[in-house]
This record gives sequence, C-alpha cells and structure tokens, in this order.
Amino acid sequence: MGLTLQENQQDARQIESVVASVQRGETERFAIIIDAYQQQIFRYCCRMLGNVQDAEDAVQDIMVKAYQSISRYRPEVSFSAWLYRIACNHCLNLLRRRKLHRQIMNIFRPSLLAASPEQEMEKRLYSYPLEKALAELTPEERNILVLRVLEQRSFAEMSEILHISANALTKRMTTIKRKVQAAMAAEEEMTCQEPNSVMSTKI
Repeated sequence: MGLTLQENQQDARQIESVVASVQRGETERFAIIIDAYQQQIFRYCCRMLGNVQDAEDAVQDIMVKAYQSISRYRPEVSFSAWLYRIACNHCLNLLRRRKLHRQIMNIFRPSLLAASPEQEMEKRLYSYPLEKALAELTPEERNILVLRVLEQRSFAEMSEILHISANALTKRMTTIKRKVQAAMAAEEEMTCQEPNSVMSTKI
C-alpha cells in the first residue's frame, strides 16, 4: 500500500529535521538519511546504468558526495530532489564516460569488442524491441524516462531535480515516447522480416 500525501509530507519534514541536525554537526545522524534513501537511489541507479555492480558502487559514491556537500543544502527544494540531482549527475557522468571508453576502444582495439558466436546468439535471443529502443536514447533522455515512468515522479518533482521547467519536460517526454515507439516498431518489423533470425531458425 502506498503512502498517503500526509504521510509523505510527514516523512519529508522528519528528513529535513535530520538534515538540519547533520548540518549542525551531528554527523552520526547521516546514517538515518542513508537508511531512508539507499534503496530507492539504488533502484534508480540500476535503471540508469543497467548493471547491479555499477549501481552498488554508484550509490556509495552518491552518498559520500551528499555527505560532503550537505552543508550547502538549502530547503528551497526538497532534500529528496537535491539528493536525486546528485544521483542524476553522477549516473549521467558514468554513462558519458562509458560511451567515451567504448569509442576509444573502437578506434584502437576493435577486435576486443567483437562478440563471440555464443554472445551473438544470446543477444538475438534475449534482446527485445523495447531494450533496443531504450539503447538509442541519449543519457539525458533515458534519465527523463526513468524518472517519469519507472520512478513515477511528477513533472514538478522532475523540474526540481533536473532544473528544467515542467512545461519543457512535458514536451520532451512526448518526444521521447514517440522516439521509443518508432524505434520499437522498426525493430519489430526488422525481426519479423529477418530470414536468418534466431526465432525463425529451425532447431
């Protein structure tokens, strides 16, 4: 059962009180913040990075960054939005670094990136149109989709996290949905027409 609005507001006030105490020097109370947000930040990182180990490492780094910069937090925005902004920036940086690393590897050692026949078979068996479509999104587009659809954040909350107006986010979300739908349709059509696809191979 989900929390009511009143319960959410009460939790938010309690967290703000804990944050204020940490800022006053009661640093041991930061453990309360970790307990409150660790699981949801881990879930967000998993969805952004697509890898449990990377997500676990990211959560640790994000919590360290939050602890180190908590003195700069001001309650003009919710603490949740402030923490998600740190998580968002951290994950986007990791995704950009991952893309850059792959580009460099492609230039200098492309043979290391070649998939084995077994990997190709597994890829073709378990790659779904949605996964292919999501892979075509930029890190920023993927982040908006994760926050809106999987994290079920309102556009107002996303605006606080991303520093983008709710109206602009609404328009971007519409564009992203069209992009994903078009990519899914193209992938499904390609899968159906491909004569040597795994699904059409007789075993």
